[in-house]
Amino acid sequence: MSFPTPTRITVLISGNGTNLQALIDAQPTTLSPARIVRVISNKKAAYGLERAKTANIPTAYHNIVAYRKKYEPKDETAARQAYDADLAALVLKDAPNLVVCAGFMHILSPQFLEPLAEKGVDIINLHPAKWGMFDGAGAIEKAHKAFMDGEITETGVMIHYVIAQVDRGELLVEEPIPLVHPDDDTVEALQEKIHSVEHKLIIRGTLMAIENLQRKQSS
Repeated sequence: MSFPTPTRITVLISGNGTNLQALIDAQPTTLSPARIVRVISNKKAAYGLERAKTANIPTAYHNIVAYRKKYEPKDETAARQAYDADLAALVLKDAPNLVVCAGFMHILSPQFLEPLAEKGVDIINLHPAKWGMFDGAGAIEKAHKAFMDGEITETGVMIHYVIAQVDRGELLVEEPIPLVHPDDDTVEALQEKIHSVEHKLIIRGTLMAIENLQRKQSS
């Protein structure tokens, strides 16, 4: 599919940024219909910020700690809502068409989701599990425990649209990962398997989201 202009993408991260790197590396070829306009991290030491700077991609750091201090005595709900509202404003300054959560360890509330929806900005997320299984943090460890307990014989990786219900938005693409033998499929081995799949699937899912956006725009 050809696109009249590059799809503008904002990437949200929290850590090392290997999936971000996969997106950066794919920009000249597979992801040529897109351009990453900014990388935002909620962790100051996230190495993904350095990856973005090396690729000459603008970055921003947006952390919730200051919001928690502001809303003392502790009001976590108010702090998260204010943080998410400001995160939405920060994202929208770059006028992206798509937001990709690539290892972003923060649950997005309606205060973030609704302003982006109003502007027609889709949000997708990478999650290391099959749809409907092991929602939220610790999905790899949860899957491994279920395997060791004899409850499952495979886990997976998925890319899905983000809604208020954690990891339950519409599925874009999913790849199963078989679990075979307890001696071979340790937590560490499973992490490696999942990461190798993630780096390919995030590109595939991002392209699918871009194609969906283009269909909506042309309809």
